[in-house]
Parts: sequence; structure tokens; C-alpha cells
Amino acid sequence: MNKNIILIGFMGTGKSSLGRRLARRLGYKFVDTDSAIEEITGKTVEQIFRKDGEIRFRSEEKLLVRKLSGQSGLVVATGGGMVLEQENVDLLKQNGVLICLRAEPEVILKRVKNKKRRPLLSRGDLLENIIKLTKERESAYEIADFSVDTSRLTFDEVLNQIRKFLQQEGYIK
Repeated sequence: MNKNIILIGFMGTGKSSLGRRLARRLGYKFVDTDSAIEEITGKTVEQIFRKDGEIRFRSEEKLLVRKLSGQSGLVVATGGGMVLEQENVDLLKQNGVLICLRAEPEVILKRVKNKKRRPLLSRGDLLENIIKLTKERESAYEIADFSVDTSRLTFDEVLNQIRKFLQQEGYIK
């Protein structure tokens, strides 16, 4: 049984883009949790936050994590706040290796500034919000088995680092 590869980290660090490529390279199925929640609910993440609130969104995340934890051979790109809930972390770790993608706040800003679907960044100064949230979530991301900073690396360089770690630890051949 192939352990799932769970990509965690703040928005704009490359979880979805890198996750798709990693899944293709490994022959795994790719799941983006935000996209899966949108498909299940028929609403965008932004709509859920705006109409139903963050608590509703987090409950949708929990339901999805329960479903995914029973599967294997997945590369999962999580929403940035998914690991804030210990129950989610416990379920993800049951059959998964957690890899944290990090990036400097200024790099995250460049990557997300034109994206409208970032409800937690929709008010106030964008860079200040990014700095504040990344600091708040820093300890949550420390639960990762491996971490890589994507700020100045190409996709291939990041994927090679992840693949090397997975091979060294015996998760893949």
C-alpha cells in the first residue's frame, strides 16, 4: 500500500501546482482539497466563507480528510489551514507522509496578489496579512516530516528534493 503524500503549507507555496506534477511523476492520483470541497458543495471556497463562514468550511475539510484517510496512492494538496485541526493531522498521518512547502511572504504576495479566491486575505494590507497568518501557522506546519522552501527553486528542483526525501525514507523506489 502506497502512503499518501500530503502537501501542507500556506497558500501560494505551490501545493496544487507541484502536487499535480508530483502525482503524475509517481503515478498517483492527485487531490486538491479546496477543489474537492468546491465540487462536493457546489460552492467556491470564497462563497462558503462569505455565506456560511469559516466554521462550515473547516467542517467540510474534516469530512473530506476522513474520506481521504481511507485511501492510498494519493498526492493531496491541502488547504493552508487544514492542519490547524489536530483531528485532521491525526487522520492525514495515519496513511500519509506530510511535506510542508514554504515560501517567503514577499514571494507568496507575488503569487497570490491577483487571485480573487483567497478569503482570508481579502481585507487590509495583503503583505501584512500574509506575514501575520504565516507566523500564526508556523507551529502547525512544523508537524511535517519534510519541509522545502519554494521561494527560489524551480518546480523541478522542488520535486527532486521531495522525491529524494521519499526515496531515502523508503516511501517510494
